[in-house]
Amino acid sequence: MLFSEVATYLNSDLQGDDVEIDSMNELSLASDSQLTFAVHKKYAKELTSSKAKAFLISKDLVEFIPKNASYIVCDDVSIFMAYATKLFAPKPIDFDALESVIGEGTYIDNMAKIEKGALIGSNTTIMAGAYVGSNASIGNNTILYPNVTIYRDCIVGDNCIIHSGTVIGGDGFGFSHTKTGEHIKIYQNGNVIIENDVEFGANCAVDRAVFNSTIIKTGAKLDNFIHIAHNCEIGEYSIFVAQTGVGGSTKLGRNCVVSGQCAFSDHLDIAAFSTFTARSGITKSIKESGGVYSGYPLMDHKAWRRLQSKIAKLNS
Repeated sequence: MLFSEVATYLNSDLQGDDVEIDSMNELSLASDSQLTFAVHKKYAKELTSSKAKAFLISKDLVEFIPKNASYIVCDDVSIFMAYATKLFAPKPIDFDALESVIGEGTYIDNMAKIEKGALIGSNTTIMAGAYVGSNASIGNNTILYPNVTIYRDCIVGDNCIIHSGTVIGGDGFGFSHTKTGEHIKIYQNGNVIIENDVEFGANCAVDRAVFNSTIIKTGAKLDNFIHIAHNCEIGEYSIFVAQTGVGGSTKLGRNCVVSGQCAFSDHLDIAAFSTFTARSGITKSIKESGGVYSGYPLMDHKAWRRLQSKIAKLNS
């Protein structure tokens, strides 16, 4: 797609040379064939070093874009970005893909649906009502229980177990908001990558990324009713107990233990080997590994126990 086509769709003027664009990406990761954007002056340094050649930009950031780059000046960059994502959104089903490939020894129930372009490994089991979307990939020795859904382009590794009702790759909850209160959909054009030896309980949801991938790393174990939002990263061998939610773009290191009904805000970085007791509310990043935390506001678990003891005495 040409950048001029994007400008026409957005009813805006293109400044600079026309360039070919194949997708969109966030500022720090965009290549010279991708459209990117910036909404705040805190990104000025990233703008100057960006490899991108096409930008959606506010007027006060134009001076920071790379030399000879092309751009569209936006009154509201977040709204223009949301509209632009629709141009690069793939269709739900790729009818032109090659026939699916099924490995040796794999069982697929007659009531399961495998779309074109899917790649299924060896000795895998896919039960009734399961759905594997276009160009999705399922590894070897993996089990999809009834009514599991794997959206298009998502990847599930070897030796995984996914229980009934779990959805991998549904849209992340992303919207830009107009001044008059309308909600403009940000199309979620990335995917989900589930590495090897991962297990999901029933009725979990892992949202696909806006750009790039939501990643569940090797050996992670997730109980029933877990929600992982778009662009999250769950570290190796982490454990999540039921009814836990993780906000968008939050990253947890390896071997984190998350007890039931915990909630993580978005855009956090959580150190490896962190442990959270039940109903913890995590709103800030954690830099030191090995800590045990409780409560909301979150605090060191020992301090939380002392506080609970004092509250109990006040009530006695």
